[in-house]
Amino acid sequence: MADRAAVEKILDQVAAEGRSSLTAPEGRAVCEAYGIPTPAERLATSAGDAVAHAEVIGLPVVLKIVSPDILHKTEAGGVLVGLQDAEAVKAGYEKIVENAKAYDADARILGVQVQQMLTEGQEVIIGSVTDPTFGKVVAFGLGGVLVEVLKDVTFRLAPTTAEEALSMVDGIQAAEILRGVRGSDPVDRDALAAVITALGELVTDFPQLSEVDLNPVLATARGATAVDVRVLVDPDAAKEPRRFTQEEILASMNRIMKPASIAVIGASAEAGKIGNSVMKNLVNGGYAGEIHPINPKAAEILDRKAYPSIADVPGDVDVAVFAIPAKFVPAALEEAGKKGVAGAILIPSGFGETGNIELQDQVVAIARRHGVRVLGPNIYGYYYTPENLSATFCTPYDVKGGVALSSQSGGIGMAILGFSRSAKMGVSSIVGVGNKADIDEDDLLTFFEHDENTELIAMHLEDLKDGRAFAETAKRVSQRKPVVVLKAGRTSQGAKAASSHTGALAGNDKVYDDILRQSGVVRAPGLNDMLEYARGIPLLPAPKGENVVIITGAGGSGVLLSDACVDNGLRLMEIPPDLDTAFREFIPPFGAAGNPVDITGGEPPSTYRNTIALGLEDDRIHALILGYWHTIVTPPMVFAELVSEVVGEYRAKGIHKPVVASLSGDVEVEEASAYLYDHGVVAYPYTTEKPVAVLGAKYRWARAAGLL
Repeated sequence: MADRAAVEKILDQVAAEGRSSLTAPEGRAVCEAYGIPTPAERLATSAGDAVAHAEVIGLPVVLKIVSPDILHKTEAGGVLVGLQDAEAVKAGYEKIVENAKAYDADARILGVQVQQMLTEGQEVIIGSVTDPTFGKVVAFGLGGVLVEVLKDVTFRLAPTTAEEALSMVDGIQAAEILRGVRGSDPVDRDALAAVITALGELVTDFPQLSEVDLNPVLATARGATAVDVRVLVDPDAAKEPRRFTQEEILASMNRIMKPASIAVIGASAEAGKIGNSVMKNLVNGGYAGEIHPINPKAAEILDRKAYPSIADVPGDVDVAVFAIPAKFVPAALEEAGKKGVAGAILIPSGFGETGNIELQDQVVAIARRHGVRVLGPNIYGYYYTPENLSATFCTPYDVKGGVALSSQSGGIGMAILGFSRSAKMGVSSIVGVGNKADIDEDDLLTFFEHDENTELIAMHLEDLKDGRAFAETAKRVSQRKPVVVLKAGRTSQGAKAASSHTGALAGNDKVYDDILRQSGVVRAPGLNDMLEYARGIPLLPAPKGENVVIITGAGGSGVLLSDACVDNGLRLMEIPPDLDTAFREFIPPFGAAGNPVDITGGEPPSTYRNTIALGLEDDRIHALILGYWHTIVTPPMVFAELVSEVVGEYRAKGIHKPVVASLSGDVEVEEASAYLYDHGVVAYPYTTEKPVAVLGAKYRWARAAGLL
């Protein structure tokens, strides 16, 4: 059990002295309080003390300066290692104190730490940092100088479970070193995981610990010991953003997405005006609720009575769409708040994105005072097709389906709209979040989680306002519905200046990548990938296992499809002898029945049909990848029709396996691919990578959801 009282006593003393860091002995005491092993050590205040302590601890020893004003001991010449005898310890003490005074004449020197010298073990780093997006995260990687050179490190939200901690130990690229190489013993993985979980509990219990570095931690077959401890304290690190409960979010979002009444503030009868486009889209899009134009200079707009103010509208109003200049928004929002609207949809720009943070904060304060949720500002609006709702100045959209999409960028929002229309991808919703002054992806996830019209959520984002809330919500939602994320800004802009190794390492995209994966999110590398995942994942049945088989009419395609499987984390099945024999009954002698199953290019439709049927029928095969080569023996549309028929036959028998196809050939393969997609088989012309990537995305979600 952790000794919280001991840590509280230390931190109270640090706060009373106005310090921002713990001394090494204090850091060791904090570790001990949470069961994190450290070497034997004592504090010496004289050379004689140092010698006496060294003889008790046992030579050789390490000496380290202890000063609340010297954080980087090595830079100050404040560390000496491998001192073998009393004379060396005595001289070392004097040398370290001399170096420290030369480094900082005003530094308070409390003494010298005499520490047991550990001579064996693999150096790793275990640390924690307060990430500006995700809050408390823990890190694990190779330690010592390697952490700065290789940056082989992985992150998780704190606190971690034992299972998550073990996944960190196994998740770095150099994990094989920890398992033992070239005759060395494997390290104690459970001991490392125990240190990770203990550190996660420590920083969760004491959020004012802004950064903690255990570097190096020496890992051996017998345990793990934190050799050096560095702890930074910052009261601001304990601050948390304002969070709404699920009930509060749903109460507002249900009224916003399913409004009975909408007011358009700034409605206009003049074509080309945003207020006119919003009105037209609401009317022409088929929205059946009440639409109230707000314009003090008009009596009627689009055959609907106009009102000078939202206060003049009879009855309740659920949503107010703002199509007025930014400077007029606060006053209009006050009126909307008094009217009791649930959501303010702020289309205008001129807020935080232009540097006008004060105006944006003013708007949020007004909204909070009245219990109004704000979407935007600086957005194109939003769509919710089950209600025929097009609250936007863009074109209406009416292809209904189960995909909900959101974007932080208006330009990306238009790309989403265009792709959805072109690909005939049915959507439940398209939402612009813009500046995210209030409503963000966490709110949308919560609504879509409970929305019976939504099967998959795909989100483009440039940042997360509250990454921890998003991660926790996504982890819950992804157990039932796939969550696909395109995170822009993957390339590192350089780590911020940080006082610890962990802090520096956290300043890159790896934190996002690891924590999104921890949350069960399927991350898309690019915009088209996100859209294709959104389109394809719902069509594919959830696989029941990891065995993937490739059936191809072209050897070259089979090789490329195999490479794509490796790239997307798919496991090619090792074909057992009886199944090998079964495939060989249908393919020519010069074909190959391994995996890929190469039926060769000159085969008739029956060969495709028989081998695909065998792949669907055998319970040991969990997913099929088809590689088609355009021939006159089996033309593209013949292939497409026979595949859809045989897949349909087995689905009618209750056999549902994901099937994807890559079609190579002349332009006829485009029509064949479209036909297959329309019949529930994810298929693409001219590419071996894309269908496998969609299948890989389905597998990543299925693994995270615990379906395999």
